[in-house]
Amino acid sequence: MASNPNPFLDFDVTRLMGEFRVPGLDTEALMAAQRRNIEALTKANQLAAEGMQAVARRQAEILRQTMEEASRMMGTLAQAGGPEKQAVKQAEIAKTAFETAIANMKEIADLVSRANQDTFAVINKRVAESMDEVRALMAKAADPKA
Repeated sequence: MASNPNPFLDFDVTRLMGEFRVPGLDTEALMAAQRRNIEALTKANQLAAEGMQAVARRQAEILRQTMEEASRMMGTLAQAGGPEKQAVKQAEIAKTAFETAIANMKEIADLVSRANQDTFAVINKRVAESMDEVRALMAKAADPKA
């Protein structure tokens, strides 16, 4: 029984491109450009993963802080005294919790935005470089003496 029943998985694209000759087309430059495209995508994926890990770490930290704060607030609420004082304390706690939640959401949004910007900067740079490479290859193919 064959170890790999799908013959297309053993297909060597670089060998095929090396054998495929089109007059005026630099297949080596084309393959090098594709390698750089893959490297850029790999780096972009790595940056995206790192960014999402930073978000997850911060969310876990926020959750821990929230639980500690909720526990502390429940203790102060129980010691507030009569119903009127407890109502005032509850309002203060609610206001503080709301402000903290808004600040935390903004921080998480900023982390996600930064991660996206870093990731797309890598892709945008590579797309611009790729367009320049294609333009140069086309110019070279149009004028083989150059």
